[in-house]
Amino acid sequence: MVRLGRALGRGLAPPQFHGIRFRLGAALAFALLPVLALGAFQADAQFRVQDRQRRDDLQLAAERTAANVKSRLDSTTVLLQALRPEALELFCEPRLTGLVQRIEDLDGLARLSPTGETACASQQLGAAAPAWLAQARPSPWFQRLRSGEDTVLARAPVRPGEAPGLIVAIRLERPLGAFDGAMVAVIPLSALQPDIADRALPEGSQAALTDGEGQILTATDPEAFALSRGRSVTGWVDRARRDASAIFEADDAEGRRRVYAGAALAGRDVYALLSAPAPGLLSWARLNPVGAFLVPLLAWLIAFLSVMWVSERIVVRWLVYLERVAAIYARGRFSVRPVQAMNAPAEIRVLARTLDDLADTITTRDTALNASLEEKDALMREIHHRVKNNLQIISSLLSMQQRALSDPQAKAAVGDTRQRISALALIYRTLYQSADLRYADARIFLTELVGQLVSSEAGRGPVVTSSVEADSLVVDPDKLAPLALWLVEAVTNAQKHAFAGRGGSLKVRFRVQGETSVLEVEDDGPGVSETFRAGVGRTLMGAFAKQLRGDVEIVSAPEGGTIARMTFATPEAVTPTDPADLGTPSASRRS
Repeated sequence: MVRLGRALGRGLAPPQFHGIRFRLGAALAFALLPVLALGAFQADAQFRVQDRQRRDDLQLAAERTAANVKSRLDSTTVLLQALRPEALELFCEPRLTGLVQRIEDLDGLARLSPTGETACASQQLGAAAPAWLAQARPSPWFQRLRSGEDTVLARAPVRPGEAPGLIVAIRLERPLGAFDGAMVAVIPLSALQPDIADRALPEGSQAALTDGEGQILTATDPEAFALSRGRSVTGWVDRARRDASAIFEADDAEGRRRVYAGAALAGRDVYALLSAPAPGLLSWARLNPVGAFLVPLLAWLIAFLSVMWVSERIVVRWLVYLERVAAIYARGRFSVRPVQAMNAPAEIRVLARTLDDLADTITTRDTALNASLEEKDALMREIHHRVKNNLQIISSLLSMQQRALSDPQAKAAVGDTRQRISALALIYRTLYQSADLRYADARIFLTELVGQLVSSEAGRGPVVTSSVEADSLVVDPDKLAPLALWLVEAVTNAQKHAFAGRGGSLKVRFRVQGETSVLEVEDDGPGVSETFRAGVGRTLMGAFAKQLRGDVEIVSAPEGGTIARMTFATPEAVTPTDPADLGTPSASRRS
């Protein structure tokens, strides 16, 4: 018994086994998809929660960032409330000037009459009141005070050489509630710069103050509040009020995504606006949700790769091994046994034993079939041999009877019959001497038959020479019999009518021309005999030709003599036995 060598690990698995491995992995991946989907759902839910928390934190951070600014504005408002008009009747200007000097981050104080005229102003506002203060009556902020608002904040018009400031104005009233002018304070915007040192703020956060229309009053980094495509945050207050939210996202001038959160500082006049970078994939706002999603994803990948590896080590490699064993069986080598599979899992061992039993069964069956075929082959050869012997006995009896006859016609008729029987005997001899009992080579058979026919008449008259040119055509014996009998009649007629008393030359040609074949017998006699055309031999030749689906014609040879030609459908053939005929369309043989 031959053992299969170490086939495992030699090369890659065939594509069909890769398909099995991927189908197993795909099945497990599909089974684990609910876990992955649950992880994704949980991650999304966590992100939404954290996103809301982030927005709330940004909103609170915006309010904390502006706490100092709000307290500064509130203290200024309290100061203005404390400076009642009655306390400023005498020495108004010096007292206001002194207060401005003593209070940090205060640019000026002023008292306005009910008509908007400057009743008193600190020296910090200049020898002459600024235009916005001298013409306060038509100003929107003054009109709001006249209409009843207690406190108004507005941006102070910028004067050349001076830093921008913020107007803080309160309404003054008489005892009965009538409008009695306003107290005004000017605070530099630089003093109101928001604080971004809050540790809760994301890295890269910036802060700004805006007015009621969303226009920037002051900012830690103005670039953070310049939006892409030349847009600005102007009007964000209206959008926040309309959308019921003070948080929105936009791209800054450099194309970076940022989140903006706003909070009111004083009524509806001043707002704090916070700008923070939008969270990225692994930023502080999404790290936990992504982590929650990555865990089931990692588990899914590990399971998938594990199945692929396990299927390769436990299933696929053994299937590859058994596939190679089966391929060896397909080539007829059943002595190989899958001994390596004894180390495989139980299911693979069962399959290996099945293959082993299959090989034993096929080997036993092949042995029995071969023995039976050899026996049948021997019997068939013996039958052919006995049939040939019986035909030869009949031919010998006819030969004895022929010698006893004195009538020339009867003697010739018996001779013709004997030659036909000898031709049939030659067919059976050719069959049992050939390698395959089912087929015979027409070239070999025709050569021997012509030699036999010529030699049988050699001692009875002048010498007749013969030549055979034939293509190799391995055919069924059923087709060979009418071919042989036709040739017997053609040669016999040539011997009777062309060579009688003179001898001569006999030429036999057999050519395979695709779907048709041609068998010719040519003699160098005196020409076509009318007796032959109307004789029994000519009739028999036509009958044999019909069995081959052919036609017979008798024509004169170009150089004198007669040609008997049979054109018939080429019998179904097998591969020629002569190697010389494999590379050429035809081959010839002379004798």
